[in-house]
Amino acid sequence: MKIKIISKRSDNLINQLTKVWEASVRATHSFLSETSIQEIKISLPKILQQIPDLIIVEDEKIIAFMGISHQELEMLFVAPEFRGLGLGKQLINYAIKNFDVNKLTVNEQNPQAIGFYEYLGFETYRRTETDDAGNPYPILYMKRKEN
Repeated sequence: MKIKIISKRSDNLINQLTKVWEASVRATHSFLSETSIQEIKISLPKILQQIPDLIIVEDEKIIAFMGISHQELEMLFVAPEFRGLGLGKQLINYAIKNFDVNKLTVNEQNPQAIGFYEYLGFETYRRTETDDAGNPYPILYMKRKEN
């Protein structure tokens, strides 16, 4: 298994990431409607092209990825068949060590992710009723606890 920083983002890479994203979202984001998933999926390639730092985990194929912008974790997705194996924790630790990540946002309706981030030392400091697009998905803003 290799963690790699990606600079060149080909259409093939974006397609692979989109597949991981969709499988992960379907496994963890049961609160999203099919319409919402499809709407996000349409805009995902542009988001993946624009995220400043894109990191993938490969094991013959891409099995997880994260996006970072200005010390903030913008996204973290693990293929469902690889969940629970420590990849998310490895990626977060990599992000903290190499990108000084200290903030993230998470859907309030995703309690597994909230618990995961709390376990890794993040705490909620703010909540909004809607996501950035104004959809009715409350967002929790988390930051690393001070030691």
